[in-house]
Amino acid sequence: MTARLPVQVATLGFPRIGPKRELKTALEAHWAGRLDAKALFAAAADLRGQAWARQRELGADLIPSNDFSLYDHVLDTTAMVGAVPAIYGWSDDRVDLDTYFAMARGAQGDRCEHGHAQVSGHGAQDAPAAEMTKWFDTNYHFIVPEFTADQTFRLASTKALHEYLEAKEQGVETRPVLLGPVSYLLLGKAKGGDFDVLSLLPRLLPVYAEVLRSLARAEATWVQIDEPCLVTDLPEGAAEAYALAYRMLCDVTPPIRVMLTTYFGGLQDNLELALSLPAHGLHVDLVRAPEQLEAVVAGARPDQALSLGVIDGRNVWKADLGAVLDRIEPIVATGRSVIIAPSCSLLHTPIDLERETALAPEVRNWLAFAVQKVGELKVLARALNEGRDAVRAELAAADAAIVSRRNSVLIHDPAVKARTADAAPAQRANGFEIRRLAQAKRLGLPAFPTTTIGSFPQTPEVRKARAEHGKGVLADAAYEQFLREETVRTVRRQEDIGLDVLVHGEFERNDMVQYFGEQLAGFAFTRAAWVQSYGSRCVRPPIIFGDVSRPKPMTVEWWRYAQSLTDKPMKGMLTGPVTILNWSFVRDDQPRSETCRQIAFAIRDEVVDLEAAGAPIIQIDEAALREGLPLRRREWQAYLDWAVECFRITASGVRDETQIHTHMCYSEFNDIIASIGALDADVISIETSRSQMELLDAFKDYKYPAEIGPGVYDIHSPRVPSVEEMTALLVAAKGRLPAERLWVNPDCGLKTRNWPESEAALRNMVAAARAARG
Repeated sequence: MTARLPVQVATLGFPRIGPKRELKTALEAHWAGRLDAKALFAAAADLRGQAWARQRELGADLIPSNDFSLYDHVLDTTAMVGAVPAIYGWSDDRVDLDTYFAMARGAQGDRCEHGHAQVSGHGAQDAPAAEMTKWFDTNYHFIVPEFTADQTFRLASTKALHEYLEAKEQGVETRPVLLGPVSYLLLGKAKGGDFDVLSLLPRLLPVYAEVLRSLARAEATWVQIDEPCLVTDLPEGAAEAYALAYRMLCDVTPPIRVMLTTYFGGLQDNLELALSLPAHGLHVDLVRAPEQLEAVVAGARPDQALSLGVIDGRNVWKADLGAVLDRIEPIVATGRSVIIAPSCSLLHTPIDLERETALAPEVRNWLAFAVQKVGELKVLARALNEGRDAVRAELAAADAAIVSRRNSVLIHDPAVKARTADAAPAQRANGFEIRRLAQAKRLGLPAFPTTTIGSFPQTPEVRKARAEHGKGVLADAAYEQFLREETVRTVRRQEDIGLDVLVHGEFERNDMVQYFGEQLAGFAFTRAAWVQSYGSRCVRPPIIFGDVSRPKPMTVEWWRYAQSLTDKPMKGMLTGPVTILNWSFVRDDQPRSETCRQIAFAIRDEVVDLEAAGAPIIQIDEAALREGLPLRRREWQAYLDWAVECFRITASGVRDETQIHTHMCYSEFNDIIASIGALDADVISIETSRSQMELLDAFKDYKYPAEIGPGVYDIHSPRVPSVEEMTALLVAAKGRLPAERLWVNPDCGLKTRNWPESEAALRNMVAAARAARG
């Protein structure tokens, strides 16, 4: 009888940013001119080495390489295949660092007579950043690839090979990771004509084949190729594209084995397609889609390795190890080659729980971050390979944590449950047209009113003061005085710039979700549990462990102080319930819809208190509304129904003359525009600058009933757009929507920018708005 193969532990990707956000520090120093490229690459190499060594120490057998990125792995793929848009003026053999960051962040400078960026040997000197959007249903942002009908591809980055060899030199054998060619094309956009991006696949595949051959020649035995689009509704022609791609990629010479990797959901109607591909292994997500296990096992080839995603790569709760073993042991017993892994890359989780010494011990005992999740996998592998008795103590501890969480008095609040059980529909007393007249009379704003999204630059001085206050070095009274002075300066700056509707700047807020969660019951917070959002932007998602309520007002006093400084209307600034939900680590012991409803009632209380204090405009940001959309269209409506209802709960307690705004970040709105209309907000602000106002087509075709602020400049780039550039975008907006319903604003908050950039851009924005008024 053939000996059973031991179960191996794989990680599909590991956090890139470093335990102390070392990547963020290095990137921002490089962008500021304080760190040269050589030093940046050295810092990145050090972080990669640490990650490989840590995973090996934890017991991972299959460790990824090429999962690290200086900005975004989709952008890395664009660099790998040389799909750099012409605007960046790139023509070298390899995509250089300046061009790479120009695509990510834009570049400031002069253009040539043909409109292309001037090149000085190292990339674009003036160009806007490429379009950015969310990575499936996560809060991670990626740079959207752009393709033309005559698109050519060529190997323009050897990063995958370089990082494989780098790990090998350190004594670590890795499994390189590539974003699959079909998903890469499907995530991109056709530019300059109407054509099917999948038609480009025959031109793209030779580059992928060249990468695989180079890895095979370097003696790599496996490559992980991620095809997350296999868990979505595929467009026409995708099945044929997958068949073509994997016939070629699974048959390169010299050979290399391909682990086809899917995550974020179940294969469902794409299961037969995935199983028909000649990949040597298949990874499936058994956290999001546990129901697919039996069908996958039954349909997989006997010689095909199965990688089972049994540990949640998207959340922070300890796994029920006993339940996982109950499901996996029978499969292992058949003698099939089995690998156990997280459901997806651990990019989406914080790095190490050991740094969270301030968490309540009971709550801390329920959690597992990336390091702990690899440890859980090692316990499972030992149980599967040696028997449960070999890890009896570890399994008992895991069981105890599960029971503790289930029965804890910290989780349940009968009063919250009773309130949210109220099924009364949430709606404002009158429709938008009636409200609009009342609001116009109260506010007296000009045409094309100007405002910002909320936050202003969090300068080094602000961050230092917050850190010193957190450490107890700066007393409460001194810190509050500092914040008041920052608020005064910001209000005066806005008045001087000429903005029509002001904000207080949010200097007291660490993050748009964390700030509120820290004041709500049912939330826990960390000190160092950072997660990458994009590039150097990192967030610390709150942990929702129990029933949510608002013990006391959260923003009223800061709004009241800011409004006392000016005669112009001051917006009250809140984060909406769906965004708080989607940007948190959410409890998994009740439906997400119920948790969202609890948050909605808490925010509603704040909205009502702001109105009572005199706030004429209240913005309830739902930046993550579309982000939570299920990946399968047939599941959309159920989500949108409760998400819209939760927003309406927050806003339906105010009078007609109180204007409700909302804001949404990088998203495609066409398919959910009716639900956005159903929010019944008076004004919505959205990102449109990177898409050159293309997103407004959805609002035009739907005949959106309220007012819209299309973002006229991209705040994620340090580049300052000209008055003419913003005027052109407003002209484009007026061509799509009634001029009397347009607001003028940036596409997001200014927290990450500096004051010189912000003031210059806002002055240009105000000038563009005044020009539009005629």
